[in-house]
Amino acid sequence: MKTITLQHSLIHSGNLILVNAKYPFQGSIQKDTLSPVSKTSPAVFMNSSAVKLLSSLMDKLHGWEQITAVSGWRCMQEQKEIYAASLKENGKKYTEQFVALPGHSEHETGLAIDLALKQEDIDFICPHFPYTGICQVFRQNAAAYGFIQRYPKSKEAVTGIGHEPWHFRYVGIPHADIITERDLTLEEYIAFLRQYPYGKKYCLHKNPNMCISVSYLEASKTSDTQIQIDDSLPYTISGNNVDGFIITQWRKERGNG
Repeated sequence: MKTITLQHSLIHSGNLILVNAKYPFQGSIQKDTLSPVSKTSPAVFMNSSAVKLLSSLMDKLHGWEQITAVSGWRCMQEQKEIYAASLKENGKKYTEQFVALPGHSEHETGLAIDLALKQEDIDFICPHFPYTGICQVFRQNAAAYGFIQRYPKSKEAVTGIGHEPWHFRYVGIPHADIITERDLTLEEYIAFLRQYPYGKKYCLHKNPNMCISVSYLEASKTSDTQIQIDDSLPYTISGNNVDGFIITQWRKERGNG
């Protein structure tokens, strides 16, 4: 076991940060942590770890032959320009439904991507990504590669954003599987994990080779947070951008060598 000290600012970083109208993005992006999502979309960037998984999925599906990347990482200034342009062109109601406020957009995290079916005309704000063909095949395989459809239909009241079939968010493995299997939004997942306090109770996700445990640790309100963790096992720690950390640990299933 080893003791890790987590600075309070770390609640604002990691693959599981919740960014929405209530919780702004408070982290910072270093350009060297971003990569082009594909050779066919060299101007669309995303978190490099997310790009590796996205590339693996697209290679499996030959996805880039029919799918194109519309928008990935955006700096706040670009988000401001997009928001202002949409207000002018589409009006307030439409903009509030489909464009996040500057400082509150997932695109600013580098963990989100908008995709479209390749066609002659593509709407930048609401690209066409249907529930059929290659787009649906991508959607059905996305969770296994760490991606979720971030703004599903019927969850508008939870996310504060309209139904967006084209917007995908990287949250990592196994979180995408758990979110998808339980039909949760990221807002609901962050709340769901609070019933699994670290060191007392765990949300378990199993596959043929691994048992993965996920738990929540509330951040100290007055100082840095300390955690004792078994460092002989692979683990990750992500802030949730709200009030604490999500700890994920991998253990080999017994009987599998």
